[in-house]
Amino acid sequence: MNENIKILEPKVLWKNFTDLNAVPRASKKEERVIAFIKKFGNNLGLDTFEDEVGNVIIRKPATQGMENRKPVVLQSHLDMVHQKNSDVDFDFDTQGIDMFIDGDWVRANGTTLGADNGLGVATIMAIFESDIISHPALEALFTIDEETGMTGALGLKGGILHGDILLNLDTEEDDEIGVGCAGGIDVTASRGYTEVNTPSNSESYRIAVKGLQGGHSGMDIILGLGNANKIMNRLLFAVNDSINLASLQGGSLRNAIPRESDATLVVEKNNVDKFLTGIENAKTQIVDEYKLLDPNLSIKLQKLEKLPETIMNKNDQKAFIQAIYAAHNGVYRMSPAISDLVETSNNIAKVTLQDGKIKVECLTRSSVESSKMDMANTLKAVFELADFNVDFSGSYPGWAPKMDSPILKVLESIYEKLNDKKAKVAACHAGLECGILGQNYPKMDMISFGPTIRGAHSPDERASISSTQKYWNFVLEILKNIPVRE
Repeated sequence: MNENIKILEPKVLWKNFTDLNAVPRASKKEERVIAFIKKFGNNLGLDTFEDEVGNVIIRKPATQGMENRKPVVLQSHLDMVHQKNSDVDFDFDTQGIDMFIDGDWVRANGTTLGADNGLGVATIMAIFESDIISHPALEALFTIDEETGMTGALGLKGGILHGDILLNLDTEEDDEIGVGCAGGIDVTASRGYTEVNTPSNSESYRIAVKGLQGGHSGMDIILGLGNANKIMNRLLFAVNDSINLASLQGGSLRNAIPRESDATLVVEKNNVDKFLTGIENAKTQIVDEYKLLDPNLSIKLQKLEKLPETIMNKNDQKAFIQAIYAAHNGVYRMSPAISDLVETSNNIAKVTLQDGKIKVECLTRSSVESSKMDMANTLKAVFELADFNVDFSGSYPGWAPKMDSPILKVLESIYEKLNDKKAKVAACHAGLECGILGQNYPKMDMISFGPTIRGAHSPDERASISSTQKYWNFVLEILKNIPVRE
């Protein structure tokens, strides 16, 4: 089915996207895609090199008549989020993405599509291999590990890039021009717990929360979608007096709203009726609350044949469940400066409880540094009250909007000319690399835009075919209208 993608318009873009999607490219496992991109540049006879952290830079001279224009950096990240539905047999380490066309959308079969940020990468490849597109001197900056640490952007040294303008191709609404974004920080809470032997007069059960939409923990956090970790914890809270936890696994990535959670627990036989009633009541309430936002939410209870050997001590269990219940998830503060923009949020992304150890992984985002740390410290206070150790790591800055940006004026004018309406100029509640890159390149004029993508960071990810055509025409017009270098 991937061959059908290659004949979509613009063919030069979709062909490169299809080739890129044949290469496994998980965050922190980009060796193969780095080699793929370096081979691409070298085969074109262009100046191609890898910096010390793994970013790939390719340079292409200006086309005839464009030599006096400001040099431009085209930037996208090589890695993609790896998420799949639990019933899908797929190995991201060895398989390419299996794509299909669904009306105006390109989708993947039960996995993330990689349009974030693969369409940006494919765009740059199409421009660099073309001999008919007019453009100024170009540098392609392909960064690594954007999705799980921004380490490519953080590791890029000053002085490597020569461009005056940076076009980041990582925005997911085709009518939007991005001028700012949120920063982030990883908050990790961990503690041990006492294991005790499982009582013999007990029954074992598995609770599975599935069917949630999930999505991007920044862009989609405003939607109020179900978080599997919070839903599971609510179920456990409802029956805390009747159960003993044996293990729990919820979520997988910090930057994805968790779609699934799985818990194994033990119930003494004299508490079974109370437990079953409590779970059923909580399930009914939760499913009803989320029926409009997450209509496919599934909460299933399964009786297990075998008892686990050990369970969690009651006091530790109470502390754990209450800490997750109290920990904030979702929007923390809306921006007072920009209408409808989430300023600060937190995603309780991954919860693991097994073998005497608990680990809770969160991603806190904010466009305001002080508010980011306020949210992080709120989490720290909650978890420390429950005897967790809390670590902050992976902090990166936001990108402050510059409404007087010269390249913004160029893009606004071109967009209105092409579409007979004004573009939305906005900041986004996601981690773009512009803020980080701007630390070492403070004079570089930066902007972000891209085609319409829905459901990023989830198996529902899809890219609009018509929007990609619209976006491609926008890119070509921008390159033709880059201002003269002063």
